[in-house]
Amino acid sequence: MKPVALEFEKPLVELQSQIDDLLRAAARRQQEVPAEAAVLTAELDALRTRIYRDLTAWQRVQISRHPARPFMLDYVDRCFTDFVELHGDRHLGDDKAMPGGFATLGGVRCVVIGHQKGRDTRENLKRNFGSAHPEGYRKAMRLMRLAEKFHLPVVALIDTPGAFPGIEAEERNIAEAIAFNLREMMRLGTPVVAVVLGEGGSGGALGIGVADRVLMMENAYYSVISPEGCAAILWKHRQHAPEAAEAMKITAAELKKMGIVDEVIPEPPGGAHHDHVTAACALKEAVLRHLHALSQLSPGELLTARYAKFRKYGALSGE
Repeated sequence: MKPVALEFEKPLVELQSQIDDLLRAAARRQQEVPAEAAVLTAELDALRTRIYRDLTAWQRVQISRHPARPFMLDYVDRCFTDFVELHGDRHLGDDKAMPGGFATLGGVRCVVIGHQKGRDTRENLKRNFGSAHPEGYRKAMRLMRLAEKFHLPVVALIDTPGAFPGIEAEERNIAEAIAFNLREMMRLGTPVVAVVLGEGGSGGALGIGVADRVLMMENAYYSVISPEGCAAILWKHRQHAPEAAEAMKITAAELKKMGIVDEVIPEPPGGAHHDHVTAACALKEAVLRHLHALSQLSPGELLTARYAKFRKYGALSGE
């Protein structure tokens, strides 16, 4: 899918268009590439570096939602082999917004689960825009227990604006399903690595995010509420979402400083939607490295460290 330019990327698109026009004109006339093209290319590189070096929190949120960004199953295709999808929560049905199953990552057999969005209307309806129902979280826990039974690590790929807030989800007890996962993941006797791929919204993200290692893609966000939701509450209007995103400290770099996430996975220039392969390679290397480190711990050490990790969230120091 060809990336769609975001608002702050339009100057880059315009410069690139000028360069392309010059190159096409030179090719038609069978002339050498004009010096102006080299000057514009240097200007483009400098502008690209400046823009992506100084991204605001809101611009990163926009990148995290880009429709061409690689989704959970894109990473499964590029990073994992031997993927066998398992279906159903054994209570109600199968949630297409939360695929998962057995797979192999760099020679390590594991269970991979995650949120899956869609790129067009038909796929988004199938995947419910990446917002899982209660049966999705119950399926995820069923797969995690299978992983524990067979002594396999779990890789959770998070990318959701939040759990589905509809009436049917409430009727099937979405709050209980997420709360149950929080408790059970805290005492799961096998290594868990979670990666926030794009959006990490509220309890919908945390429902598969209680992990020994929490990683984030460089342009992802992880938050208790969306910037628009926060703006609607505090500023009484969604137009203040950029200010909310800045105030909430929801970017990967800020969360790393606060100790909420353990590592920020770098993305290609401009974001993962510009280069799926490079983004997938970076994710694979980071996850494998953390799985190897966790494999050195005994089940008891694993549970003690996991408890300590989450216990220190929000702790205040000083007088």
